[in-house]
Amino acid sequence: MSVTRLLAVASKEILQILRDSRSLIIVLIMPVILVLLFGYGVSLDLKHLPIYVYDRDGSQQSQDLLKRFQASDYFEIVHVANSYAELPRALDNGDAKMAVVIPWDFSNRLHDGRPVQVQALVDATDDNTANVLIGYAQAVVQGYSSDIQVDWLRDRGQLAGVTPLRVQTRTWYNEDLESSAFIVPGVLALVMSVIGAFLTSLTIAREWERGTIEQLVSTPVTPLEIMFGKLVPYFVYTRSSRCRWFCRASLGFCRRGITFPCSKRFF
Repeated sequence: MSVTRLLAVASKEILQILRDSRSLIIVLIMPVILVLLFGYGVSLDLKHLPIYVYDRDGSQQSQDLLKRFQASDYFEIVHVANSYAELPRALDNGDAKMAVVIPWDFSNRLHDGRPVQVQALVDATDDNTANVLIGYAQAVVQGYSSDIQVDWLRDRGQLAGVTPLRVQTRTWYNEDLESSAFIVPGVLALVMSVIGAFLTSLTIAREWERGTIEQLVSTPVTPLEIMFGKLVPYFVYTRSSRCRWFCRASLGFCRRGITFPCSKRFF
């Protein structure tokens, strides 16, 4: 393999990219569109999920529990059902991801200090979403149950038991738990890796369409040198673009309080 012939083919490809506006648009615009489309268009965040509620008790206590669901960022009460039959119909039609049923003796049991069960019907078509919904619902109910227990003991002049061990969680590097914070860097690396191979195959197909591949074959340039010569410009471009995008992403994350161990090498 001759380095001189390899660089000659690479120089020819660079001139071809600069002369052909369509290739230049593909090289410059396509990575940006793909990163925006797959990085920000696809979201794994489960927030404001529609739920139906059926309050058979209608008391102040049951309304307080429903307000806990409404105050959460993960749930949004879209309809208050008047009958139990509306709940399965809403889940079948996809109008709701979960339905909450409060029993008729909810407030009476809480007043007497007896345990009470709240029913949650979850659409398990997507098992991952269903498991997340169940976890969020249990967290809301457990938080409400703890407050009710403390109030019940305080009203009767009893001291509420202090939990000897308590876990306080704090998220670092992604305080809002946004999926785009870890999707965008991965998509960026994937897009910039694929775009080089895609553009190289596109240039080979363009040579066949224009009939210039016969001219390249008639020259002393070997097929391996043609392939690598056409690959070098896009390889350099994808590498430089990846570093440039990574530096911009690191700067944006550092402004948001998200730091990278390797950020010291770039700044």
